[in-house]
Amino acid sequence: MDVEDFGLEYVDAAGETRCGPLEVMWPTRFEDGGPVRGFGSFKGQRNFTGWYWAATGAVHVGFESWLERDHLIRLDFDTRVVAVASQPFRLSWRREGQRRRIAHTPDYFVRRWDGSVLIMDVRPDGRIEPQDAAKFEATALACRRVGWGYRRVGELDAVSTANVRWLAGYRHPRVLREPVASDLRDVFGEGAGLLEGARAVGDPIAVLPVLFHLLWCQELVVDLATLLSATSVVGPARSAGKGADGGALEHAVAVGG
Repeated sequence: MDVEDFGLEYVDAAGETRCGPLEVMWPTRFEDGGPVRGFGSFKGQRNFTGWYWAATGAVHVGFESWLERDHLIRLDFDTRVVAVASQPFRLSWRREGQRRRIAHTPDYFVRRWDGSVLIMDVRPDGRIEPQDAAKFEATALACRRVGWGYRRVGELDAVSTANVRWLAGYRHPRVLREPVASDLRDVFGEGAGLLEGARAVGDPIAVLPVLFHLLWCQELVVDLATLLSATSVVGPARSAGKGADGGALEHAVAVGG
C-alpha cells in the first residue's frame, strides 16, 4: 500500500496530548491514557454511546454502539486480556506524493497477558465504504510495522453473545461469596446440570449469582454455543490462570484480517 510517514497522537494519564512518529510512540502504555476523542451524544442520535465497567482492570471503557459494547464484553470475558482502552490514539499518514494527511482512530487497544497487542476496529461488512476500507488497510499496515496484531470485526454470533452478556451481569467481584463458591466448585467437579448443581448447594436465588460469577471468571465452564438453561451442563475449567479460556478472544475477532 502506498502510504508513508505514520504519526500517532494520544492523551496521556495526565490529560496531556502527546504526538510523534509511530516508530517512536508505539511502546506507550495506551491503556493508561484517556480516549483521544469524546463520545458524542445528541438528540436523534442513531447509535448508542456509553461506558462499560470492565472487570479487566476495574475501569470504565467507552463504546459508540451496541456492537462495540458486545465486542468489549467479549474482550472483558477473555482470560488472556489484561487491559482494554477505547479510542486509544489517532493514527495519521500520507499517501506517497501527497501532502494532505489522512487520520483514523481505532476503536480498541487490547493488551494480552503475554504483552502482545491487538488493535481492533468494529464495523459490520455491510457498512464499510471504500474510504473506510482504505483506512483499515493502512491501519493494518501500521500495526504490522510495529509488531501489533490488527482485526476489523463485525457481527457476533447471537447465541454466544447473549450468553456472555448475561454472565457479564455477574462480573463484579462483590458477587463472589464463600463458602458458596467452594461448594459449587465441588458440586460441578465432575459436571452437572446448572440448576441441579445450584440446588445441591442451597437456595438457587442465593446460589445462582455466585455460579454465574464463576462461569464469568471461567473457573467453571459451560457450552456457550447454546442458550444457557436450567439443564446446561456445567463443569470444571480445563486449567487455571491466564490463557485458560483458549478461544474467547479468537471468537470475538473472527471477522476481518
